[in-house]
Parts: sequence; structure tokens; C-alpha cells
Amino acid sequence: MKKIFYFAALLTITVLFYSCGSTKNVAYFQNSDSVNYANSVYLYDAHIMPKDQLTITVSTVNKEAAVPFNLTVPTPYTQGQRSTYSQEMLQSYLVDNEGNINFPIIGRVKVMGLTKSEAERMLEDKIRPYMAATENPIVTVRMSSYSISVLGEVARPGSFQVSREKITILEALAQAGDLTIYGVRDKVKLIREDATGKKEIHVLNLNDANIVSSPYYYLQQNDVVYVEPNKVKAQNSSVGSMTTLWFSATSILISLASLLYNILK
Repeated sequence: MKKIFYFAALLTITVLFYSCGSTKNVAYFQNSDSVNYANSVYLYDAHIMPKDQLTITVSTVNKEAAVPFNLTVPTPYTQGQRSTYSQEMLQSYLVDNEGNINFPIIGRVKVMGLTKSEAERMLEDKIRPYMAATENPIVTVRMSSYSISVLGEVARPGSFQVSREKITILEALAQAGDLTIYGVRDKVKLIREDATGKKEIHVLNLNDANIVSSPYYYLQQNDVVYVEPNKVKAQNSSVGSMTTLWFSATSILISLASLLYNILK
């Protein structure tokens, strides 16, 4: 009877060990003590891409001079059963597939590939000829919210709106509730589309602290982050409900072995 009991116990331990993933690749930044962080000292500037929504404000000493460049639109809202309009807001500008916006007075302007600061300086130069020589227009460009998607082995997969101009891959994963214990941390895939529509897949290692110096540490508009499952999760998925059956059978076997051992000893 002891042999039966030991066999059942060994079977249980084997199943449990097989079902548990290795923890050696769970921690982020495992080599953080040996990383040269000097390579990560740079300020990231987002570049304007097609389908971006831009809010552009022109400011001048003479407020009337800026009025033609600051188009506004009324904001509708519903009060009871009646639709009405609230105070006016600045019109946003959609960057088309060719990278252009249609700006008041000066017409179509190519902004694709420019940073916010570069777009501001370019618009100031184009606006200045339409104003008095004493005016020095100041242009402020803001990128409206854009979306990123986080899929795979994370707590809350989905698409997320980013209200600021830049976000890191770690911040994006945090919004998705972080990786589950089954997520492969050294092979996180980043799917990125450039301004021409070409798509590329980049593999990132979150276990390596050098990721902070990676050109893909900061995400861009419409990036997709995919965390693939490890072998344990893949095997569990293929087994499906059979896993529960095995655990139940093992538990029953141990109980019977223990009962028989106590009766026959």
C-alpha cells in the first residue's frame, strides 16, 4: 500500500511541477546593474503621422490679427429632449494620407514627419506674410489623443487612448494591467506602421534593462503590442478542460490510496 501512496503522491507532484512555469524570466530589468544608462539620455519627440488630429492655436499681440487663423466650431450637447450647442471650441485638423492639413488662409500644408516644434516654426513662417510687420505670431500645436493596442497575455487587453504626446511601452503595459504570469517577457512584439503604410514587427526583451535605450521604448500612434503566451499556457490551452479532470482523478487516487493504507495496515 505504501507503494500505491508514494506513486500517487509522485504523480501529483509531477503534474503540479509540469503546470508551473519557470520564474527565471518573470522579473523585468534583470541586468540593470550592468547597463550604461548614458545611451538612454535623450528627449523623445513624437512625429506627426497621417490620421493624427492636431489642435493649432495662433496668438498675436493684436487679437484680431489671429482670428482668421483660429477657426472654431460649436460643441453640441443634449439637454433633456432638446439638442443645443455649448461654447465654441477650436477646430481640430486631420492629417490626410499624404500628410497634409488644410489650414485657414495659407491652404494645404504638409506636416507629416515634423515634430510639434518643427510644425510650429513652419506655420509661423507661413502666417507671418499675412500680418502686419509689427506682429510676431506664436503658433502652438498639440496632438489630440491617439490610440494604441495591447493584446495577448495581459490582464486587460484592448485599445487605449493616449492623451499626451508620448508613452513608453512599460506605461502602455501598465494601462493593460501588466503581463500575466504566462506572458513571455523576452519576446514582446511591437507592430508598427510608418507614414507610408508599411508595417514592421520588432521583438523587445523586457528582461533586458537596455530596453530604455531602444528606439522602440517610446510608442507611436497606432502601435500594437502583442505579448505571446509561454509554453505552459499554450499547453494548458491545448489540454483545456482535461487539466481539471486530471487533477480530480489524482485527488481521488490519493484519497483512495490513503484510505486503503489505513484499512490494511
